[in-house]
Amino acid sequence: MLEQEASKTALGVALMRAAHQILDTPPLLFEDPLALALLGPDAEAMIRAHIARHQTLYGRGLRSHVCLRSRFTEDRLRQAEADRYVLVGAGLDTFALRQPDWAKGLRILEIDHPATQAKKREAIAKAGWAEPQNLAFAAADFTRESLADILGRQQIARHEKVFFSWLGVTMYLTEAEIDASLDAMAHASDHPSVSLTFKQPDRGQGDKAMRDLVASLGESYVSDFTPEAMAAKLTQHGFVNQEFLTPERATAEYFTPPRSDLTAPRRSGIVYATTA
Repeated sequence: MLEQEASKTALGVALMRAAHQILDTPPLLFEDPLALALLGPDAEAMIRAHIARHQTLYGRGLRSHVCLRSRFTEDRLRQAEADRYVLVGAGLDTFALRQPDWAKGLRILEIDHPATQAKKREAIAKAGWAEPQNLAFAAADFTRESLADILGRQQIARHEKVFFSWLGVTMYLTEAEIDASLDAMAHASDHPSVSLTFKQPDRGQGDKAMRDLVASLGESYVSDFTPEAMAAKLTQHGFVNQEFLTPERATAEYFTPPRSDLTAPRRSGIVYATTA
């Protein structure tokens, strides 16, 4: 991503969530009624103009993954009864704007690149929405400061339950950067938890095509992990209780009975973990 540009992959993810709302058959895997409006008045026409691409087997699979990771994360957030919700690499996530009643007591912090964050706040204003009182933004240029630096300015109390969402980010980071961020999360309070995604090693032409696509957008993949390697890394940083959303578990929890449009992933790089 260029220094002054908003993330193109963040826009792509938002488009997939919006496409899910208008192309797939209810009940939806992930309800995000604000996704389309946040993208602006031309978003639906843009999606429908590329409907063939959205409806390929690969397109539906990618949409399923994007919606599943958000659904899984928000389900775990509700169960966690957290005090703070910190979205690292928030992109165009809409949770703070559509927060349900159970989330009203949360303090929500969105951390992202200044250009991406500025574009999102501009879109919120254009949609005529007010930024929720329990939402704060922290612009982050990780080439100049660390996640620990940013969290250190947030006055997080040791007793707070802090839930981190880290979706669609780790694959763009070096292993050293991932380690530093996990360490910052683990030490943010006495009760941290994290829901994150990770890229598994390439297997087949679909993985290669996605790698080539993101590289063409200037946001190349840097790291990948097997589930076993990610489990070891999380344990190394104190996140010893781990819940990997395996394809079998995803099928039982989110795709039974089967959905008419989307299918459960054949591989899933999604995990929720806590330190206690």
